[in-house]
Amino acid sequence: MASNRRAFLRNSAAVASTLGIGALWSKAWSSPSSYLNPLNQNNENPRPSKPGTAVMTSTWNHGMLANDAGFAALDAGGNALDMIEAGARLVEADADGLSVGIGGLPDRDGHVTLDACIMDDKGDAGSVCFVQNVVHPISLARKVMEDTPHVMLAGAGAEQFARELGMPPTPLLTEKARIAWERWRETSDYKPVINIENHDTIGLLALDHDGRLAGGCTTSGLAYKMHGRVGDSPIIGAGLYVDGSVGGATATGLGEAVMRTVGSFLVVELMRQGASPQEACIEAVQRIIRSMPIDDLQVGYLALGRDGQVGGHAIHGGFNYALHERSNTNAPMKTALIDASHG
Repeated sequence: MASNRRAFLRNSAAVASTLGIGALWSKAWSSPSSYLNPLNQNNENPRPSKPGTAVMTSTWNHGMLANDAGFAALDAGGNALDMIEAGARLVEADADGLSVGIGGLPDRDGHVTLDACIMDDKGDAGSVCFVQNVVHPISLARKVMEDTPHVMLAGAGAEQFARELGMPPTPLLTEKARIAWERWRETSDYKPVINIENHDTIGLLALDHDGRLAGGCTTSGLAYKMHGRVGDSPIIGAGLYVDGSVGGATATGLGEAVMRTVGSFLVVELMRQGASPQEACIEAVQRIIRSMPIDDLQVGYLALGRDGQVGGHAIHGGFNYALHERSNTNAPMKTALIDASHG
């Protein structure tokens, strides 16, 4: 957990000074309590006497099932960070999907490469990019956050870390994705498809009953991209940003547009200045509209405030997000799939 990360950092600093240089999760989430920290021990934020409203929101239709998994993790004794990991893992393990985890559409050379990041309310973050043969990059990103002094690991280095953690190499290119790639090669001029589908990422934000925030992103990236391309999803401040005192935001759509405007950080900063989550998402979209052609791209933002307010907005029509809300641990769940599109 975070205390282990801090110990790792202290030890690393001591080693650096001396030198003078200044659990296996290979299946979809099925039993959250199997690895959660019992009773949330060593948590620096004590539980309040009266639990508040818990909220989870995720991009696209598959966010409905992701949110279900997140609340199952919460009910098993987890926190907002566990909600994020549980929801993301469910989508990553869906081999029928074409955009996240196993089954994702490959790059133009036929390789499925994955990106993911995760962030908590204390500002701790972990990220992996250009990862191959790892089913659950969100879990790998969390381990980067908790067990290393780093924020991001890339490519072969991230894959090596996964093997050290006991995550087995797993082929990610399914027959369905391979056939789609071969058809694309027959008709394309070997360029990425800018908007092959809107459902290219799942971004998730959660607020637990104790008021802790967390967020995550996971994706196989732009379909048929150049080998080595990395989008916004694993980049803190672009595809995801969380500030425990303000709120969190995540992005979906063309990563290049999000990176150029540092979109998720912008949304949170606008919220810090007094904008509602909805107003902040609208302004972040307008920044893109004012700065670049939008005919061939889609970008959507989703935001969750510290008070549980949610907002979302996109450049073009078709963007939606799933919302689950529960006022206390015994209350019934409220769920909705919300159209947040511009058109």
